[in-house]
Amino acid sequence: MDNKFRVAVIGASGYTGGELLRLLTLHPQVTLTRVVASEKSKDLPVASLLPHLTKVYDCSLSSLNTALIAKEADVVFLALPHTQSLEPVAAFLAQGKHVIDLSADYRLQDPKIYEQWYQTAHTFPDLLKSAVYGLPEFNRGAIAKTRLVAVAGCYPTVAILQLAPLIAQDLIEQNSIIIDAKSGISGAGRTPALGTHFPESHEAIHAYKIGKHRHVPEIEQELARLAPAPSSKTTSSSPSIIFTPHLIPINRGILSTAYAKLKPGIEQTHLDAAYSSRYQNEYFIRLFPNSELVNPKNLRGSNFCDLSCTYDPRTGYLITTGSLDNLVKGAAGQAIQCMNLMLGFPETLGLTAPGLFP
Repeated sequence: MDNKFRVAVIGASGYTGGELLRLLTLHPQVTLTRVVASEKSKDLPVASLLPHLTKVYDCSLSSLNTALIAKEADVVFLALPHTQSLEPVAAFLAQGKHVIDLSADYRLQDPKIYEQWYQTAHTFPDLLKSAVYGLPEFNRGAIAKTRLVAVAGCYPTVAILQLAPLIAQDLIEQNSIIIDAKSGISGAGRTPALGTHFPESHEAIHAYKIGKHRHVPEIEQELARLAPAPSSKTTSSSPSIIFTPHLIPINRGILSTAYAKLKPGIEQTHLDAAYSSRYQNEYFIRLFPNSELVNPKNLRGSNFCDLSCTYDPRTGYLITTGSLDNLVKGAAGQAIQCMNLMLGFPETLGLTAPGLFP
């Protein structure tokens, strides 16, 4: 325990919070000092809400007390619902803590856009200037220097990773992007709801929040950062997307299929080179020439993201597929990846376990 960083997890009773606790047991340089759930769960054993952690954590759950937690922790993970992290994040930053927020509360740089999509005024807009978007493959230098990381959402993580090489090298028409994504039910959270009730979701699939999903501005914001500046040779405007998510009857995992119109003269060799040059040194990105191998069943419990890209010469479009575990690379694993960068550890520390199979 000596010389280890002290960690607190807030919002531990949800799927993401529980996954954080599971993954932190594999990390050799941290020790868990505080586990926070709702007030009604105060003083209950961790295993009473997360029985898979029996004999792993013998501590009890506590309620949210920022002053007490700040005395006991160097790093604070917040896995609270959207709009509920605003004040705790500010409080922990004021006390000099490393803060890793898994909600959307500090992801969007423009507070007006946040208010538009989350129907809540941002009460700490000045902190948005110091928040770093938590996608290490593109922001690792800034993540290493900040005290506030806003971890990327699950759908945005895979969408940005699968489209980034195409956007950055100006290979596609940026207003032609269509993303069709499918997620396991754990992405909807642990709170019971009719749409995720077993008889409603088993043997079913449906699209939801068509044209109004909250991840749209997040994806567009980050793709715009990657786009080349307009010049005499590039006339691309800011990327705009059509994004349609679907709920599918599996526990965890995302499969995202994106389509875009290629610029004239672009072929498969250009696409392969773009992905290879972007990701050849990225441990957690795996590239597959065969799109059928990009399957969420291969990623359960792992921090990897699998990608594939195919050129369709008949239409002039490309089809790119991406997959990850929405609770790991799409949430808790990525948060720990960010923590490693913030604390100066090897980025992969505690995260190299492969997925479960079968």
